Amino acid sequence: MAAGEAGGITQHIGAYKVHVSKPDSPAFGREIVFLDTPGHEAFTRMRARGAKVTDIVVIVVAADDGVMPQTLEAIDHAKAANVKIIVAINKIDKPEANPDRIKQQLAERGLQLQGWGGDVEYVEVSAKKRLNLDKLEEMICLVADVNEQKAQPDRPAVGTVIEAKLDRGRGAVASILVQNGTLRTGDSYIVGNTFGKVRAMFDDRGRSIAEAGPSTPVEILGLEAIPDAGDTFLVMADRDRAKEIARYRSMKEREAQLAKSSRVSLEGLAEQIKQAGMKDLNLILKGDVQGSVEVLADSLEKMSTEKVRVRVLRAGVGTITESDVLLASASNAVVIGFNVRPDRKAAEIAERENVEIRLHSIIYELQDEITKAMYGLLEPVFKENYLGRAEVLNVFKITKVGQIAGCIVRDGLIRRDAQVKVMRNDAEVWKGKIASLKRFKDDASEVRQGVECGIDLGNFKDIQVGDFIEAFTTEKLAAELGQTAAQRKAEKTSNESVNA
Repeated sequence: MAAGEAGGITQHIGAYKVHVSKPDSPAFGREIVFLDTPGHEAFTRMRARGAKVTDIVVIVVAADDGVMPQTLEAIDHAKAANVKIIVAINKIDKPEANPDRIKQQLAERGLQLQGWGGDVEYVEVSAKKRLNLDKLEEMICLVADVNEQKAQPDRPAVGTVIEAKLDRGRGAVASILVQNGTLRTGDSYIVGNTFGKVRAMFDDRGRSIAEAGPSTPVEILGLEAIPDAGDTFLVMADRDRAKEIARYRSMKEREAQLAKSSRVSLEGLAEQIKQAGMKDLNLILKGDVQGSVEVLADSLEKMSTEKVRVRVLRAGVGTITESDVLLASASNAVVIGFNVRPDRKAAEIAERENVEIRLHSIIYELQDEITKAMYGLLEPVFKENYLGRAEVLNVFKITKVGQIAGCIVRDGLIRRDAQVKVMRNDAEVWKGKIASLKRFKDDASEVRQGVECGIDLGNFKDIQVGDFIEAFTTEKLAAELGQTAAQRKAEKTSNESVNA
């Protein structure tokens, strides 16, 4: 890095340029820009804003380890972004490497490679031995040519913010990927809700440059404020005009934050179809067993009509996680849980990001709900408001009373009048009301975090040590946007009468 070798990486800019230097390579003389994938939160923001930052995604899979959860997560993001994928099967120099097993695993998860019934290109490489890295470069250039990845350098620059930060000595600094046109020192620009003028510009190795063409990562100085990762960068002819637009955008953003969320919801689906015509209903599906997940994913996608296309972006087994909710946030999807629930962190993020999570335990009820959503016929739903949870430490059998669970409240509080669920291995085994709640021998109206208590669940006799008792309240939510045509007509007539 210190010697400025070709392909050197400067971490703070988040991108670097490689020159294809092998003379006999078909791609000789060409350049490829690699983006260091930002953290999940930044990457999600980029996706949520619809910014196509990359043209091609290289999924790296270790030939000895196989397909990992993070690999599937990366594939889901690439598919949701609708960009081309190349698979690099790494570590093929190791004796235990098994590339065919990788191809089989990817095929089972819906990514069909060349020669395995699909059109996704792959290259077997060894980063440590520098084996076939030139072939990977050639494949990237080939895929770019086939997809006609082109840009027009003779126009004002357009790009995307990769990273942005506040530097004590230099002020607001942004790393920009120029995607079209040419950026020059002195250009005025607008980026997100702020604006500025390029005072100085540096390449991926920290060298000062005067201009940057398409597919060039640069670091720029001269921002009035710090933009967000994923914001679009656009050169303007007039600095005053850029300032005016930035102020207008800031005002609209404040209005949008005060307005209702535009997240897709099952209640509002019919109204959105009417306004936008064809509508994609994106789903993230999680279940307790693989068989159920496969059947559900297949049956839900078959429910697509000429007005609604149902797309299952991710289908997997296990608890609804933070990763599922982030993907749903990025792709405007609804999360469906079949016999599984969100973990605490996922539930918090879903509430913050206004991501809808629907929980079911019967297949035909889930299918019926999706059908009703398409026609705007959904009944009012009940939202569960989490209160707290207690871990069962002991189970006591008391004559004439039954089983009493000796618990400690691990989180929040347990209220005597709340509804509860018994969770075992992240799966719900019972739902009902608390029969009695005691502190020692005294009745208690509520017990808070860190305090021990005794809980009688009445007719539930299968409580076990290690179970968690989760307390919650329910809130009825009206399906405001799911009105029928008759309801809308009646409301309109009523409003006209009042106005008259």
